[in-house]
Amino acid sequence: MRDPLSVLTEAFTSFLFGKVETTRLPVRTSTGQAQAVYLPTAAPGLGDSGVIIGREVYSGKGYIYDPFQLYGQQLPAPHWLVLGESGNGKSALEKTYVLRQLRFRDRQVVVLDAQGEDGAGEWNLIAQELGITPIRLDAMAALDHGIRLNPLDPAITTTGQLALLRTIIEVAMGHGLDERSGFALKVAHAYVNGTITDRQPVLMDIVEQLRHPEPESAEAMNVDLDDVRAWGLDVALVLDRLVDGDLRGMFDGPTTVGIDLDAPLIVFDLSHIDRNSIAMPILMAIVGVWLEHTWIRPDRKKRIFLVEEAWHIINSPFVAQLFQRLLKFGRRLGLSFVAVVHHLSDVVDGAAAREAAAILKMASTRTIYAQKADEARATGRVLGLPRWAVEIIPTLTPGIAVWDVNGNVQVVKHLVTEAEQPLVFTDRAMTENSEASDAADAAEARRAGLLPPDPHTARRPYEPYEPHEDMRAAEWEAEQRAALLERQREYGESSESTVA
Repeated sequence: MRDPLSVLTEAFTSFLFGKVETTRLPVRTSTGQAQAVYLPTAAPGLGDSGVIIGREVYSGKGYIYDPFQLYGQQLPAPHWLVLGESGNGKSALEKTYVLRQLRFRDRQVVVLDAQGEDGAGEWNLIAQELGITPIRLDAMAALDHGIRLNPLDPAITTTGQLALLRTIIEVAMGHGLDERSGFALKVAHAYVNGTITDRQPVLMDIVEQLRHPEPESAEAMNVDLDDVRAWGLDVALVLDRLVDGDLRGMFDGPTTVGIDLDAPLIVFDLSHIDRNSIAMPILMAIVGVWLEHTWIRPDRKKRIFLVEEAWHIINSPFVAQLFQRLLKFGRRLGLSFVAVVHHLSDVVDGAAAREAAAILKMASTRTIYAQKADEARATGRVLGLPRWAVEIIPTLTPGIAVWDVNGNVQVVKHLVTEAEQPLVFTDRAMTENSEASDAADAAEARRAGLLPPDPHTARRPYEPYEPHEDMRAAEWEAEQRAALLERQREYGESSESTVA
């Protein structure tokens, strides 16, 4: 029985201020019902102009990204770093990104394809589908009238040629050139460029001049001719490897005529080169400088330079210095550099830590796929990722990645269309996805003429792709529920909540 004084006080208060709201008892309910009380919120996206990547996991919104559209407003630089262990979807992301960028008529892409399967590079299927022949750099093929790139190509400036020659030698030697060796190389290069005018100078001309320097070279510095010859001996031995060693044929002749630098996609197939040999960084240096002087032009085209196994660049101080200069073209001539690396520790703890830090600083977009916990923490410290992102990186499933676009951090599921599947899922020998394997086999049969063309995917060469979202609502809702439950388990939340 209520106290008479309390009853009188409540009646008097109601008379003065109106009826008092009664206090309701708490109601037990599930999170599925309570979510209607607390409306969902999500971080703002990157806009609706550009290339479709997939869906943002927690909000379900479409995720659209384009460095050329975002540059100047949300991005200080258009360069992009992709990280993650093998088998988590890096390759599929790169390939669909390029295919979707080629929808825009003013886009052009160069790919350094350092990985291969079945005797060809990973990008071979895509090149074939677009009617493009990859530029295969192979020492054995080069001897049989294959592709050659000349470091002394007249299209490269004299300063660029000398810088490239120094880089080749420094990469091969593992240390910088001393002043005397640098002087011997400089005078040999100047003499060759000044005397050979009826053809393209080649590396053999430099080697011969280093072995047999002209008296004028010694007189210019008032030194003995034998001293100049001795200073250039080590340099000559290094360059001789490109002329008569295991890299013979690729760089010791005039540049092959007919390389189409106006094609929408240019693929340099490096899959026949040992990735762990000194040849790979030398190759990347030569290709990078050659492209800098022959491919990049002020013609208002937006260019993408994608490098597989990019640690060969970032882990070499001398090659990294060349590519730092190349990256600066991003602002002036519309170049987006995309570096694909398995582990950040491969570069930040290497010999080129300072150069690597400079290149990473230029990459305003970072995409991180699943990594082990220790690697994820190290990556988070270097890239400045928020704590919540670092914690979920080890739990990410294939196809899902953390995207950091100049501080805008979101978790994104990459979507691959049915038309793209046979082109991007090239590791059929190891995959358990029979549907993707069947699609790839069918595509190969069509190319061989054993099956008629698919009317839904048949395209003319160079015709752009039209990406579209192809995910059933039920599948998406199941993923959302699984992600929510996983987060609840991670933070110790209950599946029920109390709502007052």
